[in-house]
Amino acid sequence: MTSYRAWAAPKPGAALEAFEYDPGPLGADEVEITVDHCGICHSDLSMLDNHWGFTQYPFVPGHEAVGRVTALGANARGVVMGQRVGLGWNAHSCLHCDPCLAGNQHLCRELQPTLAGRHGAFAEKVRAHWVWVVPLPEGLDAAECGPLLCGGITVFAPLRELGISPTARVGVVGIGGLGHMALKFCRAWGCEVTAFTTSASKEEAARAFGAHHVVATGDAEALKKLAGKFDLIIDTVNVSLDWNGLLAALAPEGRLHVVGAVLEPIAVSAFSLALGQKSLSGSPTGSRGALDSMLGFAARHGVAPQNEHFPMSRVNEALDHLRAGKARYRIVLDADFG
Repeated sequence: MTSYRAWAAPKPGAALEAFEYDPGPLGADEVEITVDHCGICHSDLSMLDNHWGFTQYPFVPGHEAVGRVTALGANARGVVMGQRVGLGWNAHSCLHCDPCLAGNQHLCRELQPTLAGRHGAFAEKVRAHWVWVVPLPEGLDAAECGPLLCGGITVFAPLRELGISPTARVGVVGIGGLGHMALKFCRAWGCEVTAFTTSASKEEAARAFGAHHVVATGDAEALKKLAGKFDLIIDTVNVSLDWNGLLAALAPEGRLHVVGAVLEPIAVSAFSLALGQKSLSGSPTGSRGALDSMLGFAARHGVAPQNEHFPMSRVNEALDHLRAGKARYRIVLDADFG
């Protein structure tokens, strides 16, 4: 019998407890990763509290894992024993549906997240289909790059998939766990970058992350002055906004793209879209190809999340720190199972 040690919640909202489980035989297409570091994402909190309605307990969170390959299924490919790799939100795709065959494995009809229907990476080991086990390029710090595997790809994928030009004017709403990485990627992409924030105290940080300009989200007059300016606005927050005001800030054929998990319906006027031929869209994480592209881009341009570190044994303290809004700007757990 194989046994993995982990940290699991027995029920919604409960503190995580030491937990052991038998993962069963290694699948032919699976890779086993010994976890060295794992980021904490707001999605972990949502799953912990069953906000999305499909969490299964006991629940082991974690989907921004960095570690080393320690076992390979008979059909696994693309990685070798001992290789430094990462694992993000997705752990399995069918590879035969239309989206998979088109290279959009993240849109697979049978997609399995790393922490839904299986145990995640707040553990000494985690498993995934080989296609989602991503080799880390030279130049990335293994201790710091975990949040790129979910948050990073979430904000990078729109730049890649929407064909955003380096000459584009891009707005980023929010300077948090997602937003600070969006600012870094957009600046490295070559764009003119404007940060929208509700907190005036974050202006200095926003500029340090790459913003050329900073605008107060709640300043209606400031927003009006930006009418027709942006080719793309990326919303990284999970709260309702002045959607029509943001659409008005778009240039003709501009796009408002939502990557924050806004639970309330987004109410916009049809004329706000039609008159300027504007678009409202959203996306999840990204394909395997997009992950490789993002990690390579981050390594070449020095794009890295700003992290705080906790030993994994202090996971509940780290989760409380995130819940309280005190994280600056991501949290990474360092495995200490011994």
